[in-house]
Amino acid sequence: MFGAWGTPDHDESIRIIHRALDAGINFVDTADVYSMGESEEIVGKALAQVKREKIVLATKVHGAMGRDPNAQGNSRRWIIAECENSLRRLGTDYIDLYQIHRPSPDTDIDETLGALTDLVRTGKVRYIGSSTFPADDIVEAQWVAERRGRERFVTEQPPYSILVRSIEADVLPRCQQFGMGVLSWSPLAGGWLSGAFGQGKDNTSRRSVMLPHHYDMTLPGNAQKLSAVTALYGVAEEAGLSLIQLALGFVLEHPAVTSPIIGPRTMEHLESQLPALDLRLTRDVLDRIDEIVPPGTNLNASDVGWVPAPIADPSLRRRPL
Repeated sequence: MFGAWGTPDHDESIRIIHRALDAGINFVDTADVYSMGESEEIVGKALAQVKREKIVLATKVHGAMGRDPNAQGNSRRWIIAECENSLRRLGTDYIDLYQIHRPSPDTDIDETLGALTDLVRTGKVRYIGSSTFPADDIVEAQWVAERRGRERFVTEQPPYSILVRSIEADVLPRCQQFGMGVLSWSPLAGGWLSGAFGQGKDNTSRRSVMLPHHYDMTLPGNAQKLSAVTALYGVAEEAGLSLIQLALGFVLEHPAVTSPIIGPRTMEHLESQLPALDLRLTRDVLDRIDEIVPPGTNLNASDVGWVPAPIADPSLRRRPL
């Protein structure tokens, strides 16, 4: 949320990062595509003022960085080139965790792992990870790494919240099976669990123009989310918690989750999320959440974060005429 997509004020963004570090947070995650490199530049400015070795710095590669059709994807050519660009924007000579932002069916995973392995062996990257990979791609990447002598993904970064729970069925168990850390994104479900949605609220987001399917109230899935959020307010109130604390506490309770990734846009947002660091939800509260949103359920099917090509492209599911 730093840069054009969130907080355009660089100085304020840096203050937010420093406040998080002062509170004990030591993992900072960004991506090249966030505000087209601006987020990495802001993070670089912030970390230049602290001891770099105390911070675990993560970024990602995959998304389109401009109109050049070659400036995107998971190919060796782009990964090597964009790693250099990220290092420059971040103002560092190494990345602790370099992640593939999304799968790429058009690129052999061995090519991707081979490029990442070379970056690790040259010291520019310490570890590698995946983001929003389906369970079968997670397994394939582990198998290829073992059989081809490549570095393996040691983390996965999936979407996970009370309203987006499908990864409980397969992704999280596979991560546990392979000993992968889980750095889940959007624990507040894109703002739905931030307190901005519910009965009597505006029920809209500043990101609704960029991501309309997540906030269009005419969609049945979003109507179900609004109903669930209304019920969750009652659960949080009875537990003596804010909705934000309930949401973050829920993600923290899953044994596969290493850390939920928060994305504060303002200092107020950050301060409202920090109290969840030491929170533990009771079994009764977790049971009530399960009653409202059953385990393994995504109330809006489009909240998965990435749709496989055979689902997104009808021509891949139909015989030619």
